[in-house]
Amino acid sequence: MLQKMKQVLVVGPKRDYQRIIDVLYQAGSLHLEDAKTESFTQMPIGPLDSFNADEVLSLLVRIKGQIQILTPVDAKKQLKSPFIEKYAGLSYDELKLTATSLCDSLEERLRSLETRKGDLDVRYTTLLRYEKIIKKISPLEQQLPILEGFEVTILIIQKEYESVLEIIRPFISEITRNQFEFISADLDEKNIAVITVFSKKYASKVHDFLYSKNVNEVRIPQEYSNMPLDDALTLIEADKKAITLEISEISEKIREISTRWYSDLITLKTLLSDFLEETSAYSNFGQTDYTFVVKGWIPKKSLPAIKKALHVSFGDAVVVNELEVEKETEDSAPVYFDNPFWAKPFEFFMNLVQPPRYREIDPTPIIAIFFPLFFGLIVGDIGYGLIILIFSLVVRFHFKEIAWIQQMMAILMISSIPTIIFGYVFGEFFGDFAEHMGWLHPLTLFGVTWNRIEAIIPLLVLTIGIGVFHVYLGLSLGIYNAARHHKKKHIVEKVGMLGAISSILLLVLSFAGHVPESVQIFLFILLLISVIGLIYGGGSRGVIEIMGTIGNIMSYARLMAIGLASVILALVANRLAHEIGILIVGIIIAILLHALNILLAMFSPSIHSLRLHVVEFFSKFYEGGGIPYRPFGKERL
Repeated sequence: MLQKMKQVLVVGPKRDYQRIIDVLYQAGSLHLEDAKTESFTQMPIGPLDSFNADEVLSLLVRIKGQIQILTPVDAKKQLKSPFIEKYAGLSYDELKLTATSLCDSLEERLRSLETRKGDLDVRYTTLLRYEKIIKKISPLEQQLPILEGFEVTILIIQKEYESVLEIIRPFISEITRNQFEFISADLDEKNIAVITVFSKKYASKVHDFLYSKNVNEVRIPQEYSNMPLDDALTLIEADKKAITLEISEISEKIREISTRWYSDLITLKTLLSDFLEETSAYSNFGQTDYTFVVKGWIPKKSLPAIKKALHVSFGDAVVVNELEVEKETEDSAPVYFDNPFWAKPFEFFMNLVQPPRYREIDPTPIIAIFFPLFFGLIVGDIGYGLIILIFSLVVRFHFKEIAWIQQMMAILMISSIPTIIFGYVFGEFFGDFAEHMGWLHPLTLFGVTWNRIEAIIPLLVLTIGIGVFHVYLGLSLGIYNAARHHKKKHIVEKVGMLGAISSILLLVLSFAGHVPESVQIFLFILLLISVIGLIYGGGSRGVIEIMGTIGNIMSYARLMAIGLASVILALVANRLAHEIGILIVGIIIAILLHALNILLAMFSPSIHSLRLHVVEFFSKFYEGGGIPYRPFGKERL
């Protein structure tokens, strides 16, 4: 159902406008409208002075950058206890000054620590690369000449381009006048390391040549080049340990800063972000020479709380006036879903379509009744219902912070209950497994044994009957909506459709011998009157819609057909498990097929149940196009 909304005008002294905005923002219940359109004094209401948000944005960028450095240190724990009280009483200028001062004091320290840590990380990564290369070429060390004035260069060549070596070798030979060594060895599965040794007097020409050919050249640093490779590895290992120790010391310093200042930074970011959010709504506020004006809609149940909050902060200086609203104006009121707990999760479906208009019926409670019913009728298996229930509970537990997942899993939880109930009626527990074991049998109700494989006709009649009731309910709601909006033609059209469908259905039953033939003349008269009503209310389209409505009713047969397909797949799983001679293989196949069937049972019935509501049901009464309720304030999780 939709919450009753009140249109209000908040008027207060202009000097306190920022504090008034803060109170309204913290209350988080007022849907803003343009206050400049209101006229309650002889003085015109002008726009509120604009605010330059650039300095706030710049300050937030600095704070977020520093938080990014400190975040790895117990971020979640710190977020649970921000120091809101420490800064909440500060004015904007005081808050900005405090945040700027804190950023200035931390910025140089954090930047130097982070820069040094980054340099060390790069250095450590480079050493790992040198270490890997040196370990690969160390077995070739004995092949290298020990000569002063010679340079050792390592080339990395991908194995797929190994043929390039035959091109490089003659060029280096020509440059060095054949005074060089050229030794290759596999570096890893994809690369080859090539060691070249040549006189330093040719170094410039050799490097220029290799650079021109885009050859990946690795130069061992000077501190590791003039020593045996084993000694170079030892020195690299020592350097790595020294780097690791220094990084650890830097991390500890950052952790100390985080322990002291993280909560302050997070709180300042929150307050400044809130202030920036407030300023984004400035275009809706108005002012005169001495007053500040706010206009909007508020849920009736939230009105006392916002009046109290303003009175506590400003006494009688701020007034909340409830405005008289014409019936026609009510359609511009935002819609706020306020359903009982059992229907609340099904608001998820209403978010997929346009919200209802303010004076239109909210179909959420109806969906909350019929969606689980349709779902249970399609799936109709105790075992599947239990698995779906357990699955939804586990997913809800692991994704507590994601609202839409919580809603979807709540819908599955609720829908699993009628699934289990219908499973008991149909005698199904993982198909016919329980019946085969003698634990469970289909119930006999109204003279019908509700085994879905055998009771196809009764199930078809049942689902069509549900369709008739559901469509009739939609048409009845359409009459109610039309009456609330004083749309006489729509009332006549909906009544005409009810009469036309009723007369056609009764005529079919009469021709089938289930209704006395004597009433046929009255049914034809009713059909004629109904068609006239449809033409008056909806024109030729109204008459054409008769066949569409009959088609809508027949669409409910999918409740039987899709459920029957699920039963057959479950039976196939059980039969295969029984027919395969190897017990373990049979059980595995049965589990896999049942798992597939359960997966389909969570999606296909949901889609078709939703379609029956949105297409067949909503089309009879629902217009939509309402304005979503968007309160000015923090997002409530």
